[in-house]
Amino acid sequence: MEPATCTEAETFVLQVLDDTMEPEFNKGCIIVIDPTGLATDGSYVLARQPVANKSAAETDSVDDYVFRQLSGDAANGYTLQSLNPRYADTPPTSVVLSDIVGVIVQRAGVRRRYHKRYD
Repeated sequence: MEPATCTEAETFVLQVLDDTMEPEFNKGCIIVIDPTGLATDGSYVLARQPVANKSAAETDSVDDYVFRQLSGDAANGYTLQSLNPRYADTPPTSVVLSDIVGVIVQRAGVRRRYHKRYD
């Protein structure tokens, strides 16, 4: 099976698989990601995280991706953090802007009133 042939600039959608970004993004909701979006402090982003402890045979394997809120600035560095208070003890993850795959521009759910844009 051939992988999808979307260009890097096309928006795409993913389903939220956990509760780390609740209450803003419920488990199971759909997020729309714009790879050309401008990531700034407070943006919700999809970022690439290298898998730790890869073996030599796995060096070309797919990285992990994480959906979090970006905080910080260029002078002090950027971090990714979850919104759910249950994960408050989890330290924020350091990130560089080149690791950001895209910016979340819309949230969709089962009901129309749950839909929201992030412009």
